Amino acid sequence: MWAYFDTSALVKRYVDEPGRREVQQLLRRHECVTSAILPVELRSALRRRVAERTLDSPRVSEILKRVAADRAYWTVIEVGAEVLSGAEVLVSVHPRRTLDAIHVASAQLFAARLSIADLIFVSADQRQVEVAKAIGLAMRDVS
Repeated sequence: MWAYFDTSALVKRYVDEPGRREVQQLLRRHECVTSAILPVELRSALRRRVAERTLDSPRVSEILKRVAADRAYWTVIEVGAEVLSGAEVLVSVHPRRTLDAIHVASAQLFAARLSIADLIFVSADQRQVEVAKAIGLAMRDVS
C-alpha cells in the first residue's frame, strides 16, 4: 500500500517532534511516495530548526546521511510538465503556496497513473490537508 509524504510529515522521521511516532508507523506500513522537491525543502526545514535552536547543527549531517540512505526506498515524483500543470489548476481553484500545490499535484498524478483510489496523503501542513481533502485524497494529518 502506498502513502504520499510531504516534507512537513517526512521531516518527522528525522526530528523528534509531535507526530513522529505516527509517521514512523506509517512508513513501516506503506511505501513512501514523495516529490522531487522534498530534499530541498527538507534541508531548508533542518536549517530553519538550527536557526531556531530546536536542532543542534552537528545533527544535520547525521540526518542528511540517513535521508540519503532512505531515498533509495522512496518513489520520487519528478516535477515535470504534468505536475506543474496540475499544480497550476490547483492554485487557480484553491489559492495555496506553489510548493504546497506541487506536493498535492504530485500525489494526484501518482494516484492517477497507478489507478490508486486510496492513496493516503500524509502531512502536518493544514494548507495541504485542506487541498488534498478537497480533491478527494485520503488524508492523514500528523501535526
